[in-house]
Amino acid sequence: MEHTKILAVVGKGGVGKTSIAAVMVKLLVRKYPDKKILAIDADPAVGLSTALGVTVTMTIDDIRKKIIAAVEDNDTRSVTELLGEAKYHIFDAMVETDGFSFIAVGRPESAGCYCKINSYLKEVIALLADNFDYIVIDGEAGIEQVNRRVMEKVTHLILVTDASRKGTQVIRTIREVADRLVMYEKAGVIINRIPDESVRQYIDVGDLAVLSCIGTDSQLSTFDITGQNVFYLPEDSAMVRGVAEALERLEGAC
Repeated sequence: MEHTKILAVVGKGGVGKTSIAAVMVKLLVRKYPDKKILAIDADPAVGLSTALGVTVTMTIDDIRKKIIAAVEDNDTRSVTELLGEAKYHIFDAMVETDGFSFIAVGRPESAGCYCKINSYLKEVIALLADNFDYIVIDGEAGIEQVNRRVMEKVTHLILVTDASRKGTQVIRTIREVADRLVMYEKAGVIINRIPDESVRQYIDVGDLAVLSCIGTDSQLSTFDITGQNVFYLPEDSAMVRGVAEALERLEGAC
């Protein structure tokens, strides 16, 4: 199999990361019907499942909790045996659809130190990634979470901001963190919900390449309100056109 392309979508909360990640999955499925595509919801809110019309019954963190509970209950099996079982549970947590697979990381709890277990589960996900051609990760605000809980390497870091100063500050901070902690090959910015092109000159994203500028999308807003699957967003919607442009500009992403 060719080198797996891993696209991580990150930025501050409320800038439209989940919608962008969902539309990326939609476009990749349409363009590559013969490729294996995995969508990973790494946001504790598990919003990507709603955007993609997927029902989640088990998360990776549910599996982690079961292992921890077994260890604390003095299960006679060794931790190694329990971790071995976790690999099979990962497949139980995966949702298969016609065009892509889906898995949610879930909401972690910070109590206690289970470094070996957390590290092992991260390795399991990395091994799982080898079975896919494209992986789209919807991350929460901060690349550290992607690095710590899902995988240590992404090929494409897609930073999302709105037109606000706070949004651009967050993506620049995330990029600095990623430069220290994550092995990524390419990075770029999607400026979402831009009121009009005249404000573009005031949006400072440093030396990061701008992949696309997406205006306010009334069709997407309607889909969000009604909880509809973004796979049914029309091709002429601002979001679909903007994400398609971003993917085209990410050389080697598609």
